[in-house]
Amino acid sequence: MSAATAIWHDVECGGYEADLPLWEEMVAAAGGPILDLGCGTGRVALHLAGHGHEVTGLDREPELVAELSARAGDLSCRGEVGDARDFALERRDFALVLAPMQLLQLFSGPAERTACLAAVAEHLRPGGVFAAAIVEEVLGGFNRENQAVPDSREVDGRVYASLPIETAVDRERITIRRLRKVVSPAGVLERSDDQIVLRQLSAATLEAEAAAVGLAPIGRREIPPTLDHVGSTVVLLERPR
Repeated sequence: MSAATAIWHDVECGGYEADLPLWEEMVAAAGGPILDLGCGTGRVALHLAGHGHEVTGLDREPELVAELSARAGDLSCRGEVGDARDFALERRDFALVLAPMQLLQLFSGPAERTACLAAVAEHLRPGGVFAAAIVEEVLGGFNRENQAVPDSREVDGRVYASLPIETAVDRERITIRRLRKVVSPAGVLERSDDQIVLRQLSAATLEAEAAAVGLAPIGRREIPPTLDHVGSTVVLLERPR
């Protein structure tokens, strides 16, 4: 794992805030501990912990979990290394489990999603809620290399910039290609491509898969689009009391 993993996570994900009001609302109503799946460096987990909530963040990348833990300080927030597709924590009484930013669509297909849903069901208290953000519809690809301002951050004199330049859409996948640039203190430019593949997934499909492991659909919420991000549908699933 590259030492720059946490930096790129911050550059490409850290500035997204459109979902935070919904998570704040849900956490306030949950009234108990929260589990943030795919927590990264703590965009959601640290925000919620900063509002006085008890949060556990789960991520499979040790570097990201270490960075979350370092940033948590005195907040009631701890990181756990684990894969959201199949995890087992000592704590099994979460009031709310979150899967922000299309995490479930990074999985390879129904088998991995079902494994995740089963693990979530085991970690929720009776009446606890799982909230998963998905993107249901992207109407076509785009190419915007010369039409957008890149996300960027300076760390130790190096400037890291990332720009989504192409999205390709078919019946099974949404493929997002980003151009990454790093400028050293001496002005040397390095360029590389990074690609993320999301599997197509509808709210109805996710609800059906959840029902098979005992999670009941209790509604959907919408996160509005921004200039730089598509909107999301948040599927709400409950462990029956």
